[in-house]
Amino acid sequence: MTSQPFHNLSYQYYPKMENKFDFTDEELIARFQEGDEQAYVMIVSRYRDRLVNFIYRFMNDRDQAEDLAQDTLLKLYTHKHYYKQIAKFSTWIYTIASNIAKTELRKKKNRKTTSLTKMGLDDKDYDLPATEQADKETDNEYLGKKIQAAIDKLPENFKSVAILRDIQELPYDEISNILNVPLGTVKSRINRARLQLQEELKSIL
Repeated sequence: MTSQPFHNLSYQYYPKMENKFDFTDEELIARFQEGDEQAYVMIVSRYRDRLVNFIYRFMNDRDQAEDLAQDTLLKLYTHKHYYKQIAKFSTWIYTIASNIAKTELRKKKNRKTTSLTKMGLDDKDYDLPATEQADKETDNEYLGKKIQAAIDKLPENFKSVAILRDIQELPYDEISNILNVPLGTVKSRINRARLQLQEELKSIL
């Protein structure tokens, strides 16, 4: 984790740039590679919320998603010259975010496994969910939690494509590049992920 929150850089520290909407992602990263710090600020402004929402679907933890999005943006800052114009910038940044999220998930799974193996028979402090909980939540909150729980149950390779396609709404070819799998595999995984989600959610949809 970085102690210097690069994504908090403010526009006021830089000379006025032309209308930021006139620049494509690829033009902004090219300007940043040439030393234009404001171009980085513009990229952060454009992508920070998208990255948080993307990573949240993996982690199911908003604070952790914000931390990992910051790690992604820091890696962009420190590895800007690794980007090459042969790929779309969005493909590159989502690949970084996906790899960071998957690495953290593996760490979390290992920590959970270690914790369970250390648990003795006397460790019986279980928090049972209150049966009235769903009644206290709004319908949207309840539905959102059910959908997220269903996404969490997907195998990792299905989860990735479902998030990228149905939540981030990325095209199939870009998903193929991000995950480095054939286009046909992407389409097959998306179909199978949707079938599993439909089965999980059939009682409420």
